[in-house]
Amino acid sequence: MRPQHPSGDAGPRSCSISPRTPGGVVSPAQLEAIASVARRFAVPMLKIMSSQRILLMGVPMEEAGSVLEALASAGVPAEVAGGHGGSLVQACPGSRACPNGLQDTIAMGERVELRLRALAEGMDLPGKVRVGISGCPRCCGESYVRDIGLVGGKQGWTLAFGGNAGARPRAADQLGSGLDEDAALGLMERALAHYAANARKNQRTARFVEACGIADLRAALGLDEPPA
Repeated sequence: MRPQHPSGDAGPRSCSISPRTPGGVVSPAQLEAIASVARRFAVPMLKIMSSQRILLMGVPMEEAGSVLEALASAGVPAEVAGGHGGSLVQACPGSRACPNGLQDTIAMGERVELRLRALAEGMDLPGKVRVGISGCPRCCGESYVRDIGLVGGKQGWTLAFGGNAGARPRAADQLGSGLDEDAALGLMERALAHYAANARKNQRTARFVEACGIADLRAALGLDEPPA
């Protein structure tokens, strides 16, 4: 990982530590634990990221292991943030806190996080996977510009695949709608398994769908063509 310095200037080798906050959810006890560890190790800066993570910035490389252990002991699993790889789930407040929410994004976010971690142990995903979960079609979870997008509706979940918000943005394609949680998670896993088996190394889902075509992807997953 490249050395970092919170000011952006050249300085001692340091890194950033990212506590796991699935869907951007953190309890008061976890927040207090993060603050306590940050004070204990004199972390110079904490940053709330657009990805709904809390970043402990400027941790000396030689102290990274101790910071990770301290967070884990406090019930807050964390990892060194490299800026690449892995999976990340972001979610809007959903039906628990938003009057427009039609589905429980918090519960879905927890399930997606667990599924993604289990999948990562059993398959080698070609690139990083970002997930956006929105409780209604207003899409505050940025679902259509994520590799996996889940959008809540009155009849269940819509699952979209192949979105990207990077330098070459792409709107994700819908693979299914009106899905209950289990069906949405199952379709997500099938889409990711096909992606893992057929994409090139470091090829994100957006570029993969562009290369193979959404019709071929739907056919490979045994999905009917969407109504015109």
